[in-house]
Amino acid sequence: MDNHFPLPAQVVQSTTQNQLRQFWSNQLAEVQGVCDFKNQILPLARIKKIMKLDENVKMISAEAPILFSKALEIFICELSLRAWAHTEENKRRTLQKIDIGTAVTRCDMYDFLIDIVPRDDIKAKRAEEALHHQSAITMPGATVPTGMGSDPYYYYQFAPQDMFQQQQPYQLVPQPQLEPGNHQIPQNIHSQNFNGLL
Repeated sequence: MDNHFPLPAQVVQSTTQNQLRQFWSNQLAEVQGVCDFKNQILPLARIKKIMKLDENVKMISAEAPILFSKALEIFICELSLRAWAHTEENKRRTLQKIDIGTAVTRCDMYDFLIDIVPRDDIKAKRAEEALHHQSAITMPGATVPTGMGSDPYYYYQFAPQDMFQQQQPYQLVPQPQLEPGNHQIPQNIHSQNFNGLL
């Protein structure tokens, strides 16, 4: 009987997806129910000023800044929701720029922001997260080396030396040294006795 329990990252991702679905259904209901377009959260004058930075824009209709205001509000809310999911995933209560950067890298929709987001922090944080998340599911004694990229490589750490003293002792046979100009491998290297280790 193999019980499969979701890993914490899977639970967080599922929760985030549910929150995003709820967010978008709320936004749709809010947009459909809006009657007063003049009262926006973001300042319409500032939005017009930004729009006029483009030399090709000569005139702006009254509806355009309102539409941009709502679009920016939704954009900020969704990005914040995705960043907050990363904050909770790391068991923190303060949203940081690394959380926003991670939200940008996890969603293809935000690829246009990749040049703005600090990449070095994200790479370092991802390596740390991979180490943290994988340590919960690795076997005892297995270690994930840091700085190996996005795919962890596992190696086994041997038990303390006193555990081996109770078993059959072994010895390592020294390897012959190569001379600086000689790049040939000695023929007897494969016939060395490792006392049952191989």
